[in-house]
Amino acid sequence: MLKLRLSRGGTKKRPVYKIVVAESRFARDGRFIEKLGFFNPLLPKEKEDRIRLETDRIKYWISQGAKPTTRVARILGEKQIIPMPANSNNPQKAIPKKDRKKADAPKEEKKADAPKEEKKADAPKEEKKADAPKEEKKADAPKEEKKADAPKEEKKADAPKEEKKADAPKEEKKADAPKEEKK
Repeated sequence: MLKLRLSRGGTKKRPVYKIVVAESRFARDGRFIEKLGFFNPLLPKEKEDRIRLETDRIKYWISQGAKPTTRVARILGEKQIIPMPANSNNPQKAIPKKDRKKADAPKEEKKADAPKEEKKADAPKEEKKADAPKEEKKADAPKEEKKADAPKEEKKADAPKEEKKADAPKEEKKADAPKEEKK
């Protein structure tokens, strides 16, 4: 399958792209059939040198069945060579990959809960009883945490007192030592 796509060139952190026709199986920066233009994203959008295209050849390759990638389609749409593609809405793109599964899990639960809602209408008394113990467990958990935190705080409060007691006899010994020297 033929694609109109970007092939990266330039140096590290200074990209310059060639717009090429290539077989989709070829490497991104590898072999291509024909160079159709270039794109320099570092230049401001107003400059003419930012994008240069060979419109005749692009139209020819599109007529031969070459499909532009999303980025190339936007570039061609801005230059009015093809109709501007519709903006895609991908709300998952902003979520890190490791968190995407967590975000998908509540949706699956909602789907699973939909049949349960019908059951709730049939038997509301049973579910109220089932919900009550869960709330009690949640209420008990914070109390246990508070109890666990309280002894730690008491230990911290006791520690300075012990230090003061330990410091006090040393001071007395120091005070006694000079008296002996005076005699």
